[in-house]
Amino acid sequence: MPTTFDPAWGVLAEQAEAEFMYRFNHDASAEARTALGMDAVRIGGGILTMMSRDPTGGYWNKAVGLGLGETLRAATVDEILRLATDRGVPSLTFQVAPHAHPEGWERLLDERGLTPGAPFVKYFGAIPDPGPDRTDLRIARLGPDDATEYARVIRTGFGMPADPAMESWFAEVPTYDDDWVTYGAWSGDDLAGVANLFVYGDVATLSGAATLPEFRRRGAQTALMTARIREGAARGCIWVSTETWPESPGNPNPSQHNMQQLGLSELYVRQSWVFTPTGRGPVTSS
Repeated sequence: MPTTFDPAWGVLAEQAEAEFMYRFNHDASAEARTALGMDAVRIGGGILTMMSRDPTGGYWNKAVGLGLGETLRAATVDEILRLATDRGVPSLTFQVAPHAHPEGWERLLDERGLTPGAPFVKYFGAIPDPGPDRTDLRIARLGPDDATEYARVIRTGFGMPADPAMESWFAEVPTYDDDWVTYGAWSGDDLAGVANLFVYGDVATLSGAATLPEFRRRGAQTALMTARIREGAARGCIWVSTETWPESPGNPNPSQHNMQQLGLSELYVRQSWVFTPTGRGPVTSS
């Protein structure tokens, strides 16, 4: 772990992400939840989101925030696996922080046949002064009139399959209120990129941002991060949290550099663990 790691920061970062995932699922309309087979439950001090008709093959099925508020126990893992199996999910990813309790919690997952999946790197820090925008794109909040374009951009930007039910769900996000804000980056009349802000207490959670390939390298991501940080500060947040995949020598990730340039600290790399119910083939981890 980096020397900047603060266990209190790690707990806040994981709890903020867990609540984002819970609310992203739970706040969907009844129509979307039925069409996609969605459910979200609080369990073991964390959350479990399930989507039995997940067009991505498993991305939206996650267990997050375990082992922090409560010790992760074998009975909790078994109950989560039972719920996921009974729900018929294609796969389920456990995203447990490396500082979760008890030490050696990985054994609980390994003994149940879970396999290591994709790692993520968590960033966290005090709300920074992001400075001026450095893009020629216009940054503005999105609303209901932008719903269809938002759904298209975030699905395409993430490389997710075209699916009418999923796009209908995505189109609801710009209508979410209270703790939610959605921003867009515009090139003329074209929506080039989108990003979500979820406010969790005094944490501004930057979760979910995508730019269309033809508009990349124009500063959209940094500008959308800047807009959300400013929005979080205006709402009284004192922390900002986000995550991305860790770069490697052969696989650079500009997102990491953008986060660092805005003053966020790398807390740790979090290894995912993947459960595939019996009778289903292997699924690429999320």
